[in-house]
Amino acid sequence: MITWHEDDSFWKIFTPFLFHEERLRGTTAEIDQLAALVDLQSGTAVLDLGCGPGRHSLELARRGYRVTGVDRTAYFLDLAREQAQEEGLELELVQADMREFARPQAFDVAINLFTTFGYFEQAADNMQVLFNIYASLKPGGLLVIEMKGKEVLARTFRKRSWSEKDGVIMLEERRVIENWRRVQNRWEVIAGGERLAYETKHWIYSAVELQTMLAEAGFDPVNIYDGLQGGTYDQNASRLTAVAGRP
Repeated sequence: MITWHEDDSFWKIFTPFLFHEERLRGTTAEIDQLAALVDLQSGTAVLDLGCGPGRHSLELARRGYRVTGVDRTAYFLDLAREQAQEEGLELELVQADMREFARPQAFDVAINLFTTFGYFEQAADNMQVLFNIYASLKPGGLLVIEMKGKEVLARTFRKRSWSEKDGVIMLEERRVIENWRRVQNRWEVIAGGERLAYETKHWIYSAVELQTMLAEAGFDPVNIYDGLQGGTYDQNASRLTAVAGRP
């Protein structure tokens, strides 16, 4: 039985909501912030793990970085490949599960952005992803992992919400489960009288929980920030970002 994150149809259906025009327009600013946060140098080899349709990978490639985008969803990789070919960009795209992908000491920087961590049913699988990233970084390399932190979610939690895109309505219902270890979501789309519904679960992490996991995987130091802009992660934070170094 495949789980929600292994179902290409799930990602295809919800792509217009996950990667809407406003979010796509914000990609350039996000990469500006990333480059400043970790001082990306010309020619840097970057791993974009969980690259989705490649919005960050493509922008990094436009700037001349050597980029490898990894995702298990063929639909997303096809979108990224088509755009890279249209623009004449050099971009390596690999279809692989992040629990299995590792390329020993191949990258200077690894990024895992937009809450693309914590999908797996077993906590050990999430740790395996961190071990794989550690192995894939060169000594002195950096991992940037960005998500909605548990503290932020607790402050902004909404049980239900809805949105509309090109006549398609998306309904979302959320529930905190397992004593704030995970969030369970019900996502439903309504289009032309047809309704499709999916249930998802993902792990949520506080700053100290994420920091502890990264340290367990071997990273040192591990610095915590508010988003990619590098601000202080406090009661006003909007996103949780960790910058972790491989010694």
